[in-house]
Amino acid sequence: MDRILYEQYIDILKEELVPAMGCTEPVSVAYAGALARKTLGTKPEKVELTVSGNIIKNVKSVIVPHTGGRKGLQTAVMAGVCYGDAEKELEVLAEASEAELEKLDAAIRETEIIVTESSNDYNFDIQVNVTAGGETAFVRIVDKHTNVVRVMKNGRILLDRELPESTAVLEDKEDCLSIEGIVEFADTVSIPDVREMLDRQITYNMDIAETGMKEEYGAAIGRILMRAYGGSVQNRAKAWAAAGSDARMSGCEKPVIINSGSGNQGITASVPVIIYARECGASQELLYRALAVSNLVTIHLKHGIGSLSAYCGATSAGAGAGAGICYLYGGKYDEIAHTVVNALAINSGMICDGAKASCAAKIASAVEAGLLGWQMYAHDSQFYGGDGIVITGVENTIQAVNRVARDGMKSTDKEIIQIMLGEQK
Repeated sequence: MDRILYEQYIDILKEELVPAMGCTEPVSVAYAGALARKTLGTKPEKVELTVSGNIIKNVKSVIVPHTGGRKGLQTAVMAGVCYGDAEKELEVLAEASEAELEKLDAAIRETEIIVTESSNDYNFDIQVNVTAGGETAFVRIVDKHTNVVRVMKNGRILLDRELPESTAVLEDKEDCLSIEGIVEFADTVSIPDVREMLDRQITYNMDIAETGMKEEYGAAIGRILMRAYGGSVQNRAKAWAAAGSDARMSGCEKPVIINSGSGNQGITASVPVIIYARECGASQELLYRALAVSNLVTIHLKHGIGSLSAYCGATSAGAGAGAGICYLYGGKYDEIAHTVVNALAINSGMICDGAKASCAAKIASAVEAGLLGWQMYAHDSQFYGGDGIVITGVENTIQAVNRVARDGMKSTDKEIIQIMLGEQK
């Protein structure tokens, strides 16, 4: 593989496979709040939070970690303001003490907090303005969970980065991804280049999945799948991935390794592959290579959609998991390409209506689509170009799905947000 391209793939994995504590959207709000408080240098008397509709959607129903089971935008921003460590970014709330938790409710009561929806076109936009006496500080995050584009104090600009033209796509370096290139990378990657980050993904994501299987979290989708459908490897792959989301969406404070800005997608892209690797007795090296496939396929599928949309990202991660499992069992480019196309044809269109307990069930559905996509080709069956949005050639089908999710579902996204806001009125 070309060395420059190889290094780009390594850089993509390093940037995307990072730890996060809790659902990434409320944590990103907390990070902005913590950075604003740090910039202000004192406890604010007034906090103004302006966020895009997709942030509202993804914070409304999910528990904010290290807040004692509390939910919502006010909780997220004030947790960051009160005791967040901005240096830890997506683990901003990880060091909260019991004493600090006890002060959160009082801080929310005593601080003037104004929450409004932003009027711009960015799907991912968080703006925090804090005031104390005559001092002010402002922080803005756009496009990705830690992409701070502006920091100001008393009107003086401390950091100013160019705003992206569109939040529909990630940074240009992801343009280098292709299914063919991903398979070549997995075949040739030097294991020391990926071992540390993949070991961390295996440890973190299996740990939270195991917690979700042992304890009663959320709708207990993982536990129900096991009780209802038994211990086959196919069912365990779905159940353990769902269990990780059960725990994560319902306040479990264990970290996960995210993918494409999402812990649920990180769990979905990794846990089923690990379950299958253990079932078939795959070597640790083969597991690393299969995880490289699943993670990069997931990133590739999400690249043209964006971090937040009306399209459920678990669909991409489920297809990624199917591709990684296909690789475990000897699949190369042709087999993996057909697995991805089949999986996308089955499940594309599943909506994202925010982070919450039902995400676990959507993960189970996405993993099932990935597994069925793999088994279809293994049994000489496939979907063909012209079948709905399937277009001949895996990259063409991926682009078609991107169009549906990025452009076609814009109005769907607006309706979902309106419905969710209407429920609060």
